[in-house]
Amino acid sequence: MLDGKTIAITRSKDDAAEFVSLAERNNAIPIPLPTIELVSKGEKIVDEFLESVSNYSPDYSVFMSSKAVKLLFDTAKQVGKLEKLQLAVANTMVMSVGPKTTVALENEGIKVNYQPTTYSSVGVGEEFTQIHAVGKKVIVPRSGASTPFLKELLNKIGIEVLEVHLYDVCAFRDTTQWNEFRQLFSQSKVDGIVFTSASSVRGFFEIMSKDYDEQTLLDHLERVPVISIGPFTSDELKKFKVKNTVAEVHTVAGAFDAMKNTLNAV
Repeated sequence: MLDGKTIAITRSKDDAAEFVSLAERNNAIPIPLPTIELVSKGEKIVDEFLESVSNYSPDYSVFMSSKAVKLLFDTAKQVGKLEKLQLAVANTMVMSVGPKTTVALENEGIKVNYQPTTYSSVGVGEEFTQIHAVGKKVIVPRSGASTPFLKELLNKIGIEVLEVHLYDVCAFRDTTQWNEFRQLFSQSKVDGIVFTSASSVRGFFEIMSKDYDEQTLLDHLERVPVISIGPFTSDELKKFKVKNTVAEVHTVAGAFDAMKNTLNAV
């Protein structure tokens, strides 16, 4: 149990529901930190995706986040093109990066054909290797802030990739929700922080740098166990000189387990 331990996670309250539940079951105090916000590229994303499918004729669609699914399908509903989008996606073999994204797709009436056992870009690459997809075409609707890793990985396997950028990411602008965290952090009363994406790392530093100079912020972080949800998040933390432990399973539950193990070992 984590009696009374205060653990922050770089997600909004809505997106952190699973983490909050896990924390409360372990008698910990969760603090959701809305670190980034999505800036949609607008209604045109649906037409861009449909045109890309029509012109590119992909064999597979790959969805790397539930956010991308929700944004694309919600926008299609707004512009009256839901059925066209469903048909376009259903005409491809669909791969989802993990369970949350799979549920989001199924909620939109999309059958998911493949889900890797490792919920990451590497896992997607492994899955494509196993299904012998050399020479096939893949379309990936995702964030404009994504790294080129997945595309490069699939290219090496011999797969053509077209990425369609649905949205950009920026640091969360209304930081009043950070007030409790700022106060506890300044008093060294935060017992752990879980970072859930590379962009959330950048957002965290952009927001916190308004209150701290770089060295003071790093000194504070030195005293707090930091867990990264996966290798890309870890690499981003290293750029900011933050020591961290990578969760073995790259999910919120996996990151929580890593934090629990770290705090119980102290």
